[in-house]
Amino acid sequence: MTLKVVVVGAGVVGAACAYHAASAGLDVTVVDRGPVGAGTTSRGEGNVLLSDKEPGPELALAHLSRTLWDEAGRELGPDSLELEPKGGLVVASTAESLTALGEFAARQEAAGVRVEPVESVRDLEPHLAPGIPGGIHYPQDAQVQPVLAAAALLRAAVRHGARFRTGEVSGAVTARDGGRITGVRTAAGDVLPADAVVNAAGTWGGEVGRRLGAPVEVLPRRGFVLVTEPLPPMIRHKVYSADYVANVASSDAGLETSCVVEGTRGGTILIGASRERVGFDTTMNTAVVARLAAQACRLFPFLRGVHLMRAYRGFRPYCPDHLPVVGPDPRVPGVVHACGHEGAGIGLAPATGALVTAHLLGRPWRGADPAAHTGLLPDRFLAPEVRPSE
Repeated sequence: MTLKVVVVGAGVVGAACAYHAASAGLDVTVVDRGPVGAGTTSRGEGNVLLSDKEPGPELALAHLSRTLWDEAGRELGPDSLELEPKGGLVVASTAESLTALGEFAARQEAAGVRVEPVESVRDLEPHLAPGIPGGIHYPQDAQVQPVLAAAALLRAAVRHGARFRTGEVSGAVTARDGGRITGVRTAAGDVLPADAVVNAAGTWGGEVGRRLGAPVEVLPRRGFVLVTEPLPPMIRHKVYSADYVANVASSDAGLETSCVVEGTRGGTILIGASRERVGFDTTMNTAVVARLAAQACRLFPFLRGVHLMRAYRGFRPYCPDHLPVVGPDPRVPGVVHACGHEGAGIGLAPATGALVTAHLLGRPWRGADPAAHTGLLPDRFLAPEVRPSE
């Protein structure tokens, strides 16, 4: 019998889970309260990064995802994703930060990341401010257009037989057989038969997990992104300051900003990134906008004469240890989590979908290290007596 899978969430992670599961022959239904990519996916920059990840389970996931994005581009067409293998340039503002950046890059290189130290960063980005002591070029970094990518993955899943229902909020588990999920009830009152439910609900992953009897600690972390008027090509890579990595890894609740600047295919320039834990408060904070703009102008002085077209904000699904939760929940057989990716969900989506599908089928993971995914399992948040035996 074909395994019936309900994927909760039609952002890029849910779409990738649906795509890989449907491609493997599973019976897939995707439900979401809104349209494709309407949540965190629509508020992201489209980062597909190796450059900002410490060696460990997340980097292993990122390695596989980078390969799978290329494969998706070949299958679905790179224009359907706006996939751009532009590379990343991380710059240091002081000699001390350059030393720290070099040490971080050396650890990444030992884990298989391609790194290229750069003394004259203006050779790669001529419009950078003078006086920057150096940086690291990461040729594997790339970018996609997040909503287009989610829609393309979901369309491909539908071609493989998946179904998609909008306007649905996943409700309580309707029945259990020996503790295993057998179905979920939607807000419309329909019962969807399910042998497994994939929790790909982004910032609402904690709430969806709770409804499924398998809560996980996923919190919202607000961020702002600025968008300039369209310009001729001015910035060749994704460029960010070395303190970005530290800010991503920080658990502080207060506001943190670090400069991230990149161009898009349409000519606009995206400027980020801010992080703060304020719940689901969507208030526009002009002070954050001004701070991000000032940081970007210090990095690229030509931006002082460029108009901002808009600013948007959204919420990253944040876990306390800054790692996503990917894998089956031992408390409720049939629940598989795929959430908590924070700002890396777009980049990590394809490998998350492949890993979730491997869990559903009970097959080995495609990753280079079959054990690398164990650090992403929900077991790490559970009391020892709840974890499955070794």
